[in-house]
Amino acid sequence: MILTVTFNPAVDHTVRVEETPQIGEVNRVVEGGRFDAGGKGINVSQYLAALGSDTVATGLLGGFTGEYIRSELAGEPFETTFVDVPAPTRVNTTVLTADGEYKFNENGPKATEAAVDELLQWVEALRPNRVAVAGSLPPGIGPDAIDRIARAGPWKTDVDVGGEMLTMLAADYDTCKPNEEELAAAVGSAIDGVDEAVTAARELLDAGYERVVTSLGSDGAVLVTEDVSLYAEAVETEVIDTVGAGDSLFAGVLSALERGLNERDALKAGIAVAGRVVATAGTSPPPFDDLQALRESVHVRSVPVTLD
Repeated sequence: MILTVTFNPAVDHTVRVEETPQIGEVNRVVEGGRFDAGGKGINVSQYLAALGSDTVATGLLGGFTGEYIRSELAGEPFETTFVDVPAPTRVNTTVLTADGEYKFNENGPKATEAAVDELLQWVEALRPNRVAVAGSLPPGIGPDAIDRIARAGPWKTDVDVGGEMLTMLAADYDTCKPNEEELAAAVGSAIDGVDEAVTAARELLDAGYERVVTSLGSDGAVLVTEDVSLYAEAVETEVIDTVGAGDSLFAGVLSALERGLNERDALKAGIAVAGRVVATAGTSPPPFDDLQALRESVHVRSVPVTLD
């Protein structure tokens, strides 16, 4: 079973206005506001469940917004075991306009070590094979909260966190999944192209990761371990919505690894899942009935490593 941890979930609130907002003016919403249960770990569990993997979602929730997320997830095909915190879970707002979108993300409610202690008790009781920690940390706790999870039991721990956070973690981890910008932040240098992405990923291995999977957007992804350096192009498809692409890639890779597949096939699976997701509008996981055929169409090649 793969347990996902979202320390800082959010209610994602999306509205659309006809014109760019102006100071001092009332800006009328032309479409009713949309509310979604958000959080990277939650998203990963949704994709894992759609892929047929056993998963449980946990994390920290508080207040009326936390109750909203609980109610939204009650209909999902996986269990949840969230820990209560006193303050309301954050709301992240996206305003869609004719010239683009404006995002307003809250920091989240302050968390305590006591909440982390309670969450750890759930992790230990559930005894997962893997724990995937994804997303930002709320005020009040630091990277050691993630390290405590990684050190608390025999499970493999995977992370999808910010680039700077990747360099602050001190425990040993199985897989990390930065995007290109996060990888650049982690190694402190710009990345231009697949070869530089592989070089940077290999550098990040030395920080305590067994495997680095880096999403390169429309250019595909790389997967690097001490033994292999692999690159796969994105599948050819009509891109309709890129929301969830990174989370679905992460879920696809973890689901494959959980089933005992090797790195090459895991990368194929991640690319195939992400390809199906970006070709579908909305935030709900699409059907994955033809995933096997799509996975077989993904070409993976080894990337030669230049040693200094």
